[in-house]
Amino acid sequence: MNIALVGLGMVASTHVRAIAALAPEIQLKTVCGRNPQRTAQFADDAAAILGYRPDPQISIEAIANDPAIDFVIIATPPNARIEMARALAAGGKSILMEKPIERTLANAKAIVDLCAIHNVKLGIVFQHRVREASLQLRAKLDAGAFGPVRIVEITVPWWREQSYYDAPGRGTFSRDGGGVLISQAIHSLDLALSLAGPVRKVQAMAKTSQFHTMEAEDYVTAGLEFDSGAIGSLVASTASFPGAGETITLHCEKASVRLLAGQLTVHWRSGAVEVFGEDGGTGGGADPMAFTHAWHQAIIRDFADAVATDSAPLVSGHAGLAVHALIDALVTSAKTERSVTLAPWNT
Repeated sequence: MNIALVGLGMVASTHVRAIAALAPEIQLKTVCGRNPQRTAQFADDAAAILGYRPDPQISIEAIANDPAIDFVIIATPPNARIEMARALAAGGKSILMEKPIERTLANAKAIVDLCAIHNVKLGIVFQHRVREASLQLRAKLDAGAFGPVRIVEITVPWWREQSYYDAPGRGTFSRDGGGVLISQAIHSLDLALSLAGPVRKVQAMAKTSQFHTMEAEDYVTAGLEFDSGAIGSLVASTASFPGAGETITLHCEKASVRLLAGQLTVHWRSGAVEVFGEDGGTGGGADPMAFTHAWHQAIIRDFADAVATDSAPLVSGHAGLAVHALIDALVTSAKTERSVTLAPWNT
């Protein structure tokens, strides 16, 4: 299966390493960027990892019209995506897209609708869902091992240097769609929704701390009410030096379970303690790319299987709208200083 990679920024090299690990079943046929020289250099660098040189390209239309390409990974900033998605979907190309889908819920819905109209698949890269500990927690929740979830606590105590936000467009509403919520905490929020179900109501505060000079927020706190009746909290930051692993803690009837980065700890009411998964980096410190490519590898393999078998990917574009709706509500609550009840996101 041949794929194209569009967008050659920070996460692109992770995709290259992931694709290399999936050879020979999956090949990176084309890489696409805006600058011809930089794109050619990226292709050269990728060759050292892949063992072959992908074709450098600067035209989305050429990729859309290439019958040899089976699907496309989009890893551009969010503001560049609607027209790309329009061209690729019209060309019959399924799309695997880095989070977020777009900058706003309305724009994200527009991309989902475009793909539906043209009957192509849209998958979203939420790689935290495929970590070993996340999968084990999901399975145990599905089996009812812990009983009903009563309280959900989400913390994202990350750190970014000012140099990170000095990059053009980083942490702005026009390019990224916001700050810590849509760029970093979105992973933990998506995972929490997949584990504990939809959020019904939020009350949030979002601020820019004195640690950063940037347009959008780098610190958010919120109270959450879930459809299930569970209550919860969110603290998300890129101003928490030196940065630590994100956590999702579920207080259930039979146990309290804590997912710290890639490791799951279960504290049973009986007093027993169990630990599952791996203790590894997730990019919470100054280096945002300090994590394994294995999670992207799993997402790409899943999407390739979905395309090959005409089945649903792990996280479809439609499913990805849930976290966009939650972020939209959190932002609205912070701006209005009022609680916000979420409208149904799937209508």
